[in-house]
Order: sequence, then C-alpha cells, then structure tokens
Amino acid sequence: MIVRGEERVLVQGITGRQGTYWTGRMQAYGTRVVAGVNPKKAGTRHCSVPVHASAGEAMRETGFDLAVQFIPPLGVRAAAQDAIEAGCRRLVILTEHVPVQDVMEVLAMARANGAAVVGPNTAGLVTPGACFVGFMPASEADVFRPGRVGVISRSGSLGSLICLNLVQAGFGQSAFIGIGGDPIVGTTSRDALEQLDADEGTDAVVIVGEIGGAMEEDAAEYAQGMRKPVVAFIAGSASPAGKKMGHAGAIVMGDRGTYASKRAALEAAGVTVLDTPSGVGPALRAALG
Repeated sequence: MIVRGEERVLVQGITGRQGTYWTGRMQAYGTRVVAGVNPKKAGTRHCSVPVHASAGEAMRETGFDLAVQFIPPLGVRAAAQDAIEAGCRRLVILTEHVPVQDVMEVLAMARANGAAVVGPNTAGLVTPGACFVGFMPASEADVFRPGRVGVISRSGSLGSLICLNLVQAGFGQSAFIGIGGDPIVGTTSRDALEQLDADEGTDAVVIVGEIGGAMEEDAAEYAQGMRKPVVAFIAGSASPAGKKMGHAGAIVMGDRGTYASKRAALEAAGVTVLDTPSGVGPALRAALG
C-alpha cells in the first residue's frame, strides 16, 4: 500500500494525545488530513479539521480515502468496522496488542468489502517528500529522502535504520511500507513487494524482515521472477533457539521461520541478503550497476 499526497485521510482517535501529536506532524509534512473521529467530541474542530461521531458520518459529510487509527487495542475492531462499512478502501492500524480474534474479524470484513489493511502493529507508511501516515520520522532528512528505492519492513525502528543507511549511501526512497510485526497482518511482505514491483517510481526494493513466520519465504517466491533487484536484511541471526523475541510475529515453527530458512529462500531467489544494515548501500550499487 503506497500512500499518495492527494489522498484524503481520516484520523480515528484524533483527539487523543498520540492522535493529536501525529496528526500535526502529518499535516506539517503534507498529508491531507481532512477529518477526525471521536463520538464524544463530534461537532467540534481539532487540528483544524472537523471531528465526527463516526467514520460513516465523516464519509457522508467530508469524504475520505484512507483511515488511520490511533485507537486502544480493544476498540480497534469496532473502529475498523465503522470505517469499512463507511466505504473506506484503505485502513492503517497502528495499534499493537490487538486480540488475534479481533484481527481475524477485521481482515475478514475488509476482504468482504474490498478494503486493504496495513497492520496492526505497524509504524505506518511514508512517501518521502509528499506525505506519511502513522508515526514514522518522515521529516528527518537524514532518514527519509525522495528517491527510487522501495522499503518494506516489519519493524518501524529497523526500517528507519535501513532508510538512514540508504540516505547515507546517497539513495532515497520511493516509498516505505511498514507491514507490522504481528503474526497476522493485512498486508504481507509479498503483497508489498508486488506493489513496489508494479510501481513505476521504484527501481529496487529492500526487505527488512525478522525471524518467525513465513512472510519472507513467501516474498522470495515472488522475488524470483522480478526484474527489479531486491536486497534483504533479516534480524535475529544470533537469537538463541527457543528464545521469545520482541515482536508477536517472531515465532519459529519447525524449519519454517528460522533465520537459515529465510536466508536460503531469499538467496535461492536471487535476493542479496545483508549481514548488517550498513551493507545496504554497497549492495544496491552493485545490483543497480
């Protein structure tokens, strides 16, 4: 899911502390925030935009293309249902610790209504020089700079580190897609890879993965047929067996999800796998000639 500057953004939970702060940052960067939702403050204005009682009301009275949630975990399912039933086709769920059953229900509702979901537990989306949605440091010029390298990351902090290394190496990003670190997410690494492969503004892609799950192996299957070069960094190479890692998605099952299995699958597909994030610049220069 690549966010564009002309898209109208609805902020669910706009009046909370995090919603207020990041709405202001998004607006200052160029994101077209058109409205917010808080049933208790409907009819007021916040961050210079109208606050509605529901996403349905916001769609009827203001209209929007994408909704982003600054919502507590137990409120995510109801807020997502509100947005999807209102006709929202793109939903970004930043919240972590959302109950798995609620996530499954949200994704089922989204599929039934033709909506795309990023997250939960995502840091958001960035199109450098245009807009961002979420809580990424988009305004930091040493981290995000307009360019032609797409970045996909399960981790917001590791994704930012890769972007920093890209800028230091003289590259910029066409788009950053934070897919989220939970075991069940709406947009997978493969989904994001397909979108960046089709994006005319992207010449190469960097995947930032981690141990657990099978998303990187699935992405490797698609990468094998790509003409655009793909570089990857997988976190967790030194993690001890049986050790619980930070993200809920970092769960290893059998031979799938291990560092070795991910690296082997990616390298077999022709992807350059980095030992450290600092190697991303030289690897891209070599891949792009």
